[in-house]
Amino acid sequence: MTTVKDVQKRQYHPTEAWSRSNPMPNSTYGQPIEILLVEDNPDDAVMTMEGLREGKIRNNIHLVEDGVEALRFLRRQGQHAHAPRPDLILLDLSLPRLGGLEVLAEIKRGDDDDLRRIPVIIMTGSRREEDILNAYKHYANCYVTKPVDVQQFLGVVQKIEDFWLTVVKLPRVA
Repeated sequence: MTTVKDVQKRQYHPTEAWSRSNPMPNSTYGQPIEILLVEDNPDDAVMTMEGLREGKIRNNIHLVEDGVEALRFLRRQGQHAHAPRPDLILLDLSLPRLGGLEVLAEIKRGDDDDLRRIPVIIMTGSRREEDILNAYKHYANCYVTKPVDVQQFLGVVQKIEDFWLTVVKLPRVA
């Protein structure tokens, strides 16, 4: 059984891509899937990356810790000038500087069609009905509540990967 301490043994750093290089035939066009993880909780970030590492699809995970940095990454500003356009965004709601709902609203209402087409998965600890309604009001593609149990958490991440990266056909963006 994997524990948080087992998962934390791996070192992950915000804004650095973390790559899983196990090639899989279902990877879109043979390229790794680019995932933007917007998560300020180090334990949740590590467990999410671990769950994706154990998955089936080759991916590059880009971690940012707050909403302002998420938008800079998506707009390719500052240190993110050469950031790839993500194929999928995993977005927490409770973020410093700019909350997840504000980030989601900015992604989905902006002028950038490529940005608006990126699926955004809300992955949060909040079970509040108001948060769920607001996420869908701002066009979240799905809303997932993070389990507290490590094994369940890893299982949820793997189910997200199974659905969004093997069942669903994602558009390639520029």
